[in-house]
Amino acid sequence: MLQTMDVDGRVGMVDCVLSENKEKWLESMIQIKNRVIGNNKQKDQIIHQGVIPRLLQWIIDEDIPVELRTESAIVLGSLAKGTSENISCLVDSGCVAVLLKGLSSNNVKFIEACLRCLRTIFLSENSPLDQIYEQDVTVVPHLINILSKSFCTQECITTIFSNCCKTAEHQNALSRNGAIAALAPLLCSSSYKVQMPTLKCFAVLCYENETVSKATATATYNGESIPNLLLRLLSRDKPSEMQMAAAKCLTYLCRGGAIPTHCPTIQNKTLSTLIRMCKKDRTLEENVEGAETLAYLTEADANLQNLASISDHIIKTLADYLRYTSVQQINTRSTNRKVINWSNELKQAAFRAFASLGANDEDIRKKIIETENLMEHIVGGMTCNDVKVQMGAVRCLHSLSRSVQQLRTTFQDHTVWKPLMNLMTNGSEELLPVTSSTLCNLLLEFSPGREACLEAGAINLLAKLTARSEGDLKLNGIWGLMNMAFQADLSVKIHIVDTIGTEQLFRLLSDPDPGVLMKTLGLIRNLLAGRTDIDHLMKVYGSQIMQAVVFILEGDHVVEIKEQTLCILTNVADGEEAKDYIMGNEDVLKKLKTYMVHTNVKLQVAATSCISNLVWNEQEGAYNRQAKLRDLGIQKLLQQLLSANDVLLFDKVKTALQQFT
Repeated sequence: MLQTMDVDGRVGMVDCVLSENKEKWLESMIQIKNRVIGNNKQKDQIIHQGVIPRLLQWIIDEDIPVELRTESAIVLGSLAKGTSENISCLVDSGCVAVLLKGLSSNNVKFIEACLRCLRTIFLSENSPLDQIYEQDVTVVPHLINILSKSFCTQECITTIFSNCCKTAEHQNALSRNGAIAALAPLLCSSSYKVQMPTLKCFAVLCYENETVSKATATATYNGESIPNLLLRLLSRDKPSEMQMAAAKCLTYLCRGGAIPTHCPTIQNKTLSTLIRMCKKDRTLEENVEGAETLAYLTEADANLQNLASISDHIIKTLADYLRYTSVQQINTRSTNRKVINWSNELKQAAFRAFASLGANDEDIRKKIIETENLMEHIVGGMTCNDVKVQMGAVRCLHSLSRSVQQLRTTFQDHTVWKPLMNLMTNGSEELLPVTSSTLCNLLLEFSPGREACLEAGAINLLAKLTARSEGDLKLNGIWGLMNMAFQADLSVKIHIVDTIGTEQLFRLLSDPDPGVLMKTLGLIRNLLAGRTDIDHLMKVYGSQIMQAVVFILEGDHVVEIKEQTLCILTNVADGEEAKDYIMGNEDVLKKLKTYMVHTNVKLQVAATSCISNLVWNEQEGAYNRQAKLRDLGIQKLLQQLLSANDVLLFDKVKTALQQFT
């Protein structure tokens, strides 16, 4: 413990600070500052002896000499560099509000001391973001206003902003208060310590924010646009981490819609920089960041995926990530105290990059799948206890599962469905969207894993998802059931309907999401396939299905949804006994007549197909059905439609007319 009395009898430094002896304050503060530097034990003792309130009192008191106020801020900054508990003590004591108030001083050294302490606090995991944005609306504009006072203010404020910008509201608040114009000159700073946090600041400002991205891309400094200033920082004579940071900014601007993907800045410069960052001559941080950013840049653009896949052996480079075993490589520049599992970090980054590169092109997927032991690595990734690795592995599997060829071949040789189903049941909640999307693909009719997934309880899992409030999970649930029902045995179809329940199934037909509605109709259409199955299911659920059909056809829906609904009627009309549900429903017959003369040819084709099934003269009762439809004017309508210009519609009309006797 710090002694309250020194060995020669003088009053101890902490007692001096807490006393009213003003002459001893500054000297004691300097002693405390020297004592606590780099010594966490001493920091803890100082805090426990109650020094923080006194320091905050001095900082806020403008009558106290500025030198003492500055030393107080410096000591607080040193205390903040201790443990997370130290930072919590400072925050709980009201330190942030006091230091922010101290920034209104005219003394630059005092401002810098306050900012250095604030920077340390806001670099911590549980930094009090509300004190920047919510408690005082003048904080952000004032920070921007004092940004240019010195290299220190620039470095600290950009670091604070880059670590305090977590949401779209934060991005918009910074942009609204002039952050973009204030930060632009700092990209040209002569200080590396200013440029790097400025780059990070632009990255977090633009990430997934179209408005801020476009404002950034059109902003200029000294006649040059910000993208051009960033392009300069991609130059190979710049430090490697600066190139990486600039490439990330340009990637976010591109994904924010501010720079087109075909722009040379993206295709030639940004893409090549990210691929270069994946090489072994870079640090592990740059390897991971390079692959993750490459994945994000190429995720939604097929041309970039193709260009990247043939650039500098990137697939082979990423494959080496999966085999990382602490071999000779530039290790890390990190001073982070957390122990990082670089093997896991590299794996998840490689999986994510593979997922993006293989998102659209079959040839690229083939190259990726030919990576040595890739499927074993994916299975291993899904069973890893690291959620990021699990997520990366499932994303990769999802991308590859889009390939019909791979589903029929490679996937047959590996039981990928086992760890996937385990993650669906026992995995982290954040994995559910991508695991359920992947399961949908494994349930396609030609997938060898379909039966295994069925036996492992896929129907129960998917039915539960349809009741979730999250739109993506609900959609995946109904999508998976739709795939499962396609060309399935009647027993499977009955299992699906019994599990989801008719009440929930028809509730989904009222869902506001058109995607959910479309897939629900697709499920019903797949259930009502095969003449025997149609008749069986209509006997049980016919009245509800017809009620749902009328409900949809009367609603204000897009053409695709009404077409799908008419296709359901066409399937019903293919049943032998099920036809009666249509013939006995005047509302449905009127709807069919209306859609036969609709302005949209797709709806005309769908309605005419249904009529054709109803009047098919080889089936029992055809004569009576034809007579009723003739009385309703259907035959006359068909004759009028013989003048149709659309070839498909003409063929459907001609076929239907030929059935009338």
